[in-house]
Amino acid sequence: MLRASRFTFPAHNQSEMAANLPPSPESIAYIVDDLRPQVTAFLQELVRSPSLPNREGPVQEIIAAKLRGLGLAVETLTTRFDALAGHPAFDDDGFSPDSRVNVVGRWKGSGAEGGQGSLLLNGHVDVVSPGDPSLWSDDPWSGSLRDGRIFGRGSCDMKAGLTAGIFAIEALHRLGYRPARDLLLSSVIGEESGGVGALTTIVAGVRADVVVVLEPTNGAICPVQAGALTFRLTVQGRAAHGAMKSEGVSAIAQFLPLFQAIEALDLQRHRDYTTAIYPNPANVAPISIGTIRGGEWHSTVPEAVVVEGRCGVFPGESPAQVRALLAATIAETASAHPWLAAHPPRLEWFEGQFESCATPLDHPLLTTLAAAHRQVHGTEPPVQGVPYGADLRLFVVHAAMPGVLYGPGDVRLAHAANESVGVEEVMDAMKTIAGMVVGWCGVHTD
Repeated sequence: MLRASRFTFPAHNQSEMAANLPPSPESIAYIVDDLRPQVTAFLQELVRSPSLPNREGPVQEIIAAKLRGLGLAVETLTTRFDALAGHPAFDDDGFSPDSRVNVVGRWKGSGAEGGQGSLLLNGHVDVVSPGDPSLWSDDPWSGSLRDGRIFGRGSCDMKAGLTAGIFAIEALHRLGYRPARDLLLSSVIGEESGGVGALTTIVAGVRADVVVVLEPTNGAICPVQAGALTFRLTVQGRAAHGAMKSEGVSAIAQFLPLFQAIEALDLQRHRDYTTAIYPNPANVAPISIGTIRGGEWHSTVPEAVVVEGRCGVFPGESPAQVRALLAATIAETASAHPWLAAHPPRLEWFEGQFESCATPLDHPLLTTLAAAHRQVHGTEPPVQGVPYGADLRLFVVHAAMPGVLYGPGDVRLAHAANESVGVEEVMDAMKTIAGMVVGWCGVHTD
């Protein structure tokens, strides 16, 4: 059972509680605004816990303790690669196969009539490396508060979203709300490297009728997600002393026509794809080269180049189709160059293999979430697709759970130096999420 709140409510809040009425937007806003100091401090605490892969345990303990304090039934699920290996969505991300923990909290519904179904709020705690600390104004794990913004790795992506979901539950708790249908919150690991945490919860049977993944969408409702496949391309050359350049074959030079062909493929794919839901039709499912390593010595013709990148998957495409297309492009390009034809480049697929997914635009979840957003902002939320991979596709494709991405923060600040999120963005997201919970899960009636 949830603890009774000791909060003193205005008279109109007390009348809502006494009559078992749904909490009004005004009541939700009142409680959320009162929680601002706690919300700020909690998000700072999460940011100050550097939850890089294999180091997520301490931050998960913070979240589990908070959910228990709200009276939720909390379950911890350890990610074990041996239990996931047979699943078609499993990717060995190269990190610990058996010691990373996911947290699932459940607010059991009363079973009363009303509401549209159960709801899962989902977020990930793993973060990417902060990179060169000299590029940051403060320590990357400072959680510093400046000009109404919290700074630090993971602040935007996506500890702000998790904080908004958790404190939306606290706000409803303080209002004396009880859901008619189950409300769940899952905090998972491994999203940045392929999604083993969310997959762990799915394999363990965690289910709801719908899911909201609390990624930073800047207030947009995002029911469509592109996919992304990680690839490695190895190109061979022939080493020689730099002074005898004509005796060798530069692997770097041999990679250049392949790079040009990959860039041309990316442009052509976007020209051929038409969509109204993406704000930038030239950036729906991009192909991007992320790393290039070649050569052994400054005065040696490089004998090999290893290139790694991500290949976007358009909504409606299968990963197999995209893999075949990139492979064909590389093979066709190589066949036109004598050295590459005799020494074919090697293409490998590894780590994150994110499928695309889509929830129908007329699904009731979008209607309910849009109504809650409208109550907070006074405007219609944008409805758009995102060009990046996320855990949403695991729930939609492999757990038959329609869902959307929606949360505080601007994804353009994610993975960047001086990553930050506005406290006001988190507060607004809390109000919207709480209103959406009431609209979707319904209200217990005696």
